Amino acid sequence: MTPFEMPADETAARAVQDELRGRVVLDEPGPEPGTGLVTGVDVAYDDERDVVAAAAVVLDAATLAVVDEATAVGRVTFPYVPGLLAFREIPTVLAALAALTSPPGLVVCDGYGRAHPRRFGLASHLGVVTGLPAIGVAKNPFLFTYDEPGPRRGDFTPLLADDGEEVGRALRTQEGVKPVFVSVGHRVDLATACAHTLRLAADYRLPESTRRADALCRRALREATT
Repeated sequence: MTPFEMPADETAARAVQDELRGRVVLDEPGPEPGTGLVTGVDVAYDDERDVVAAAAVVLDAATLAVVDEATAVGRVTFPYVPGLLAFREIPTVLAALAALTSPPGLVVCDGYGRAHPRRFGLASHLGVVTGLPAIGVAKNPFLFTYDEPGPRRGDFTPLLADDGEEVGRALRTQEGVKPVFVSVGHRVDLATACAHTLRLAADYRLPESTRRADALCRRALREATT
């Protein structure tokens, strides 16, 4: 695991992104969907108190049963800057991952990987720092454009940057609901990332890993601030 050091300012943070982006592995297919373990990570903030709570929930990829879970609570030590959100979240997310008693397997972030203005969102950053395969599954397309995918579960269209680069996919996980936005983080290809997302989103729009991590980090934040 690469040591994580909080940069002193925005300029230093961008320099860290530039250096770590070169370590992203894009030529591995990643773990086979439906096998091994999958870990959802998410964070919740109390902005008034500068508190952040992170959760990591490990699921059996075949059954979606919870295998392990952990939380961590910390202080927000980096300002909100568009494109640099990972620096606010990663220290506490790493603490939650470190508190697990089982290996994480594939990490699924509630956010972005390549679908990021600097092509280095939370899923990429976390993947490089931990060495784990990671993907991002986001609720909105950020700054990118897409055509509406077909109505059926599994239909998708490219998520495109201004220069035409495909940075992810708009993926329909359930009929009659909005798509999610899948991007590669580290050590997983895009087709495999989408296949994992569909297996994890068996009943709802969002992956079960994200749903459970979201609920757990919100609970941890409430307990830490009351």
